[in-house]
Amino acid sequence: MTEEQTKSQQLLDRRKNIVANGVGVFNTATVKKAKGAIITDVDGKEHIDFAGGIGVVNAGHCPEPVVKAIQEQAEKYLHTSFNVVTYESYIQLCEELAEILPHGEKTKAMLISTGAEAVENAIKIARQATKRPAVICFTEAYHGRTLMGMSLTSKVNYKFSSGPFAPEVYRIPFPNFYKYHGTQSMEEFVETELKRLKESAHSMVDINSVAAIIVEPIQGEGGFNPIPQKYLEGLRSFCDEHGVLLIFDEIQSGFCRTGHWASWQHYGVQPDISTYAKSMGSGLPIAAVLGRAEIMDAAEPGTIGGTYIGSPVCCAAALATIQLMKDENLNERAIYIGKLITERMENFRKECPEIGDVRGLGAMIGIEFIKDNDPGKPHTELCAKIVKGCAENGLILISAGTFKNVIRILCPLVITDEQLNSALDILENQIKKHT
Repeated sequence: MTEEQTKSQQLLDRRKNIVANGVGVFNTATVKKAKGAIITDVDGKEHIDFAGGIGVVNAGHCPEPVVKAIQEQAEKYLHTSFNVVTYESYIQLCEELAEILPHGEKTKAMLISTGAEAVENAIKIARQATKRPAVICFTEAYHGRTLMGMSLTSKVNYKFSSGPFAPEVYRIPFPNFYKYHGTQSMEEFVETELKRLKESAHSMVDINSVAAIIVEPIQGEGGFNPIPQKYLEGLRSFCDEHGVLLIFDEIQSGFCRTGHWASWQHYGVQPDISTYAKSMGSGLPIAAVLGRAEIMDAAEPGTIGGTYIGSPVCCAAALATIQLMKDENLNERAIYIGKLITERMENFRKECPEIGDVRGLGAMIGIEFIKDNDPGKPHTELCAKIVKGCAENGLILISAGTFKNVIRILCPLVITDEQLNSALDILENQIKKHT
């Protein structure tokens, strides 16, 4: 083992010795500095970042305008609590969010620190607005690790021995066309799934007690599964028919990742409430809940938020991030990146039957590995080998999916074409090596 290798290993050993075991290790890379799409580890080795801090650095690592905004704000004041002392940047950010993510005739917003908090508050708002207790969610969903977040999250691995969970949470099948369509066409599949949705109002929960249905238009942790267009339209109609609020979780898919500010803008289907975090602040902890004004205003004063809601430093980072995204036209860049990745991987798929599917929206791309050309046989072991091999060769990747058999690509959108193609070369070489 070389001296360079030893530094990273020593850091990982120190982590193992002192950090609680329940804090997951998705990749064994280390970091000393990061810029753009490149992470430099403690040994000085450069890695191309295809994980993006789990979709947090769409605008790249340490973008200069964001760093400058953070520095300038830090010199003025760090914290007052918006509940106690009002500051303009909170209001300005809410105004900006309402402009790029409008909900109906008038939109209102609130800020908090994390995606899970956003989900928790969205549910509280929906319950107060409707005076109903129940919430419907989907299989393969991920909504966080807080009590309500875990209750809504499908993946059992994140919930071991953590119950009891929140009551009045009901789960229906996500319309995963790739995995479950069988011999059905998309039209037939959607018709079947909408029928199951309607039946749930009679067989699972009294629809008149349901406050909201929460869904990721493109699932993140679940495996980058885009919801079918007609299903989302049908879901919108179903909610309208029964007085149920429709909540879109855009925490991983928002802020240019899919080629729009939110993935729901691809579909032309508007939510009543939506949640955001991750790339909104380029790495600083900030999140938002947006919704139609009359719904947002239904929450009683003091029932939503918290001490650190919309930290002034985080607000400054978010405002600078949004402006950078506009200046660099990162929505357009996401479409380009997604097209390049998809075309390369679809061509490569022809010689690799273990790749069952390549899918996504914009630059939110998932590559699913299966056995025997069967979507029902996830190839978890192969996926793990590829992720590990890529890490050893300078490419940081993480997996997704219920069975961790999907490689998810969340590269910074400022990645250069040269870096992007180099990363895909590494990925293809590792797939070849292990298949």
